[in-house]
Amino acid sequence: MAASLKLEHAHNHELELCGNGRRDVGLRLKLHGHGGGKREKKSKCRRETSRCGTVNSFSRTIHSTVYISRPRRDSLHSSFAAVSYGYAILAPPSLFLFLFLFLQSCQLSTLALPSLAKRASLSVENPDDVLVSSSGAFSAGFFPVGDNAYGFAVWFSDPPCYGAKCTPVWMANRQDPVNGRRSTFSLLDSGNLVLTDAGQAGGEVWSSGTSSPSAAQLRLNDTGNLVLTDDSGVVLWQSFDSPTDTLLPQQPLTRNTFLISARSRYNCSTGFYKLYFDNDNVLRLVFDGPSISGVYWPFPWAQSSQLGRFLYNSSRIAVLDPLGSFQSSDNYSLYTSDYGVAAMQRRMTLDFDGNLRVYSREPGSTVWAVTGEAISGIPCFIHGACGNNSLCSYDHAKGRSCSCVPGYVPKVPGDWSAGCEPDFTFSDGCVADEIRFVKLLYIDFYGYDYNTIYNTTLEKCRQTCLSLCNCRGFQYSGSLSDSGSTTFNCFPKIELLNGHNLPSFTGEFFIKVPKNKTFTEDQLVKRTQYTCSPATEVILDRTYAKKGKNGAVNFMLWFASVVGGIEIVVVFLVWFFLIRNQQDVTSAHQSYLLAATGFKRFTYDEIKKATKNFSKEIGRGTGGIVYKALLPDDRVAAVKVLNNATSGEADFLAEASTIGMVNHMNLIEMWGYCAEGKHRLLVYEFMEHGSLAQNLSSPELHWKRRFDIAVGISPTTSVHSLESGGDAKQIRLIPWARNKMMEPGRTGSRLQEMVDPVLKRNYDPKKMEILIEVALKCVEEDKDARPTMSQVVEMLLRHENND
Repeated sequence: MAASLKLEHAHNHELELCGNGRRDVGLRLKLHGHGGGKREKKSKCRRETSRCGTVNSFSRTIHSTVYISRPRRDSLHSSFAAVSYGYAILAPPSLFLFLFLFLQSCQLSTLALPSLAKRASLSVENPDDVLVSSSGAFSAGFFPVGDNAYGFAVWFSDPPCYGAKCTPVWMANRQDPVNGRRSTFSLLDSGNLVLTDAGQAGGEVWSSGTSSPSAAQLRLNDTGNLVLTDDSGVVLWQSFDSPTDTLLPQQPLTRNTFLISARSRYNCSTGFYKLYFDNDNVLRLVFDGPSISGVYWPFPWAQSSQLGRFLYNSSRIAVLDPLGSFQSSDNYSLYTSDYGVAAMQRRMTLDFDGNLRVYSREPGSTVWAVTGEAISGIPCFIHGACGNNSLCSYDHAKGRSCSCVPGYVPKVPGDWSAGCEPDFTFSDGCVADEIRFVKLLYIDFYGYDYNTIYNTTLEKCRQTCLSLCNCRGFQYSGSLSDSGSTTFNCFPKIELLNGHNLPSFTGEFFIKVPKNKTFTEDQLVKRTQYTCSPATEVILDRTYAKKGKNGAVNFMLWFASVVGGIEIVVVFLVWFFLIRNQQDVTSAHQSYLLAATGFKRFTYDEIKKATKNFSKEIGRGTGGIVYKALLPDDRVAAVKVLNNATSGEADFLAEASTIGMVNHMNLIEMWGYCAEGKHRLLVYEFMEHGSLAQNLSSPELHWKRRFDIAVGISPTTSVHSLESGGDAKQIRLIPWARNKMMEPGRTGSRLQEMVDPVLKRNYDPKKMEILIEVALKCVEEDKDARPTMSQVVEMLLRHENND
C-alpha cells in the first residue's frame, strides 16, 4: 500500500511525500530557483545510517517535492520541524505521525562542516565528519595512519584526495593513534577539545587544555590553521602553536615551537630529527636518537658566525612566506627555485631522513616538487643515517645507502639505525701482540674522539690507540698551520659514529682488528653496500573495552561458535582431500614470489581490467608496449607488456627485483608485476609529465640542465653491461661522429654539425666536446674498452672542476 504526503511552504513552496509500497524510502527533490529553472535530485533514506534532510534547512527560494514509501518502523523517530517554518500540511490526519517520524530519521548530509560548536563531535566512523576551510584548500578530520588506526589531522584537500593519498600537515595524536570505531573528536561544554579512543575504554588521548565559560567554536582557516575561539573572537588554542613536522606559509617557528620528523616514510609517529632554536639563538637541526644525539646543521665543525649566522638576535623566529622565501632571525635564508610565483601550494617539512625541504605544487596538481632544501651538498653529513660502526654513501641514482666497516656485520638486518657489530672477538683488547690496524681510504667518522693529539707521527698515534682498550680506531690527517706548513694530527675514536664515504677526504683511517682477521679487496675498497629497506608495517593494538556479560547472549555465541566450528572442519576436510596439493603448491609459490620481490603480484585478469582490456596505449619501444591503467586503489599506473619474454619465471623475478630496488625521488617507482603463463608485465608509477624522450625538445631542457643531468645522474649498471644491439641508423651514427671528431679544422664548426639544433649554439663548446668524447668511449665495440660509470663521472667532474 502506498502512502503520500504533500506540504506547501508559506512562500509558495511545497514538500510532497509519497511511496510505491516498497520498503526502501525514496526521496525526490524538485528544485526551483529564482530564475524558474527546475532540476531533480533523487536519493534514498537508508535504515539507521541515512543522512538526508530536515525541512527547516531548505531555502525559502526553493520548491521541493519529496516522495516516500511505507516506512519500516525501526527506522523512524520523532520530529516535526516543518510546521515551525511555515509549511501547511495537506494530507490525511493519519499521516501526521508518519511525517513526524520520518523527519527525525533523515538528517541533511553535509559534506563540509564549516565549524564545530560546543557539545558537538566528529566521529571516526563517518567520512563526512570533516572540517573544511572556506576555500576548500584544507580539511581537518580523522586521517588513516595504519590498519584500523587514525590520527586527527589537518591535510591539503585541493585538489580533492582520499585517505593516505592526502598530505597531512598537522596531527594531534601522532604517537597515540585511535581506534577506527567509536572514537570521537569533541568540543566539550567546558570549552576543551578532546580526542577519545574507544580502544582505551573511551580514554582521552589528547586535549587542547582550554576552557571557556562563553560559547566557543572550532574553525579551519584557509592558511591551514585550526583555531578555537570564544564568542568574542579571542583565540583559545590554534594548531600553528604546536606544529608536528611541517610549517605552512605564514606559520611562525618560535623559541617555544619546533619540528620533529616522522619515524619513517610510512610511520607518522615521532622520529629522531628536530628543528629548533638553540640557546645561542641559532636555528639548528639535531639528531636525537635512542642512545646518542648531536647537532649536524649548521655543520658543527665550523663556527656559526663563519657560516653567516647572527647570534645576537634573541627574537628567535622563522617564517616561510607564500612566495617561497624562508627567513630566520639568525640571518639564515632559503629561497625556493620557484621563488616569486604566488599561485603555488607550499610547505616546509622536516623529512624522516633528517633533511629540511620546501615542497611546492601548482594549483590542481597532485605532485609535490622539492624546490629547496637545507642540506643539498652531501646528505651523508646528516647524523644517524646508518648507526654505529657503519658508513653512509650517496649517489644520485640510488640515494643514500649504508654499509658496515670491514669486520662488522649488521646488528639488526633491515634496520640500519641499529648499526653494525663486530664478527670477531678480542681475547684481551689491550694485548698488543694480538692486534693490528687496517687502513681505510676516503672514510671519515665525525666526533667521539678520545683526545686530539696535534703535530704527531703516525707511529705515536698508532701506539696511543693501541694502549687504549676502548679505542676502536684512529684518524690521521694533515692540516695547514698558520705558518703555512702542514702538520699531522691524531684523533683516536672511542665510537665509530657518523661515518661516511667522502672522496675528497685526504686523511687516513685505521680500524682495530685481531691479527688473525683477514679481508678481501671488496671489503676494504668497495665495501658492499646495502640499500636501506622500507619500514615494516606496524600492527597497532586496537582493542575495545569489555562490557558486562549476558548469560543468554554468551550461550548463543558459544552455540554459534560450535556450529561454525563444525562447518569449518567439514570445509577443511573437503579442501584437504580434494584440492590440498594444488593449494600447497600455489601457496608456496606465492610466498616465494613475495619474498623474492617485495612488491605486489597482479593476476593477468586484474591487469586486463585495470587497463580496460589494454585499450589506452601511451607508448611503445623495442621492449614492449605501455598502457595506462587504473588500479583498484585508484592509483594511476603504467603497465608495460614485455615482448618476447621467454625467460623462466625465476629469471624474470630476479630481473624485476633488481629494477624494483632502484629507489630515488627522481625515478618512477615500480609497484608490481605479472608473471602468469606466457604473460610478463611490469606495473610502474604513471608519469604525468611524460617521459624524458617526450621532453627532449622542450625549451626548458637548456644546455646547463642537460650538462647537469649528464654529470649528476649515474645508471645503476656499468657501461660494460650495455648490449651491442641497435637499429641500423644508430650504428651508422657512431662512425660518422668519430670521423667528425677526427676531421681537421675548427672545433666550433664540427660541433655545430653534431649538436642538437634546439640548443641554437647556447652551449659551452669545451664541455660539449668532452661529452661527445665520453659518449664515443662508452659505445666502443669492445666492451672491455668501455669505461666504468665511476670513470665516466670522474672524467666529467674533472673537466667541470678545472673550469
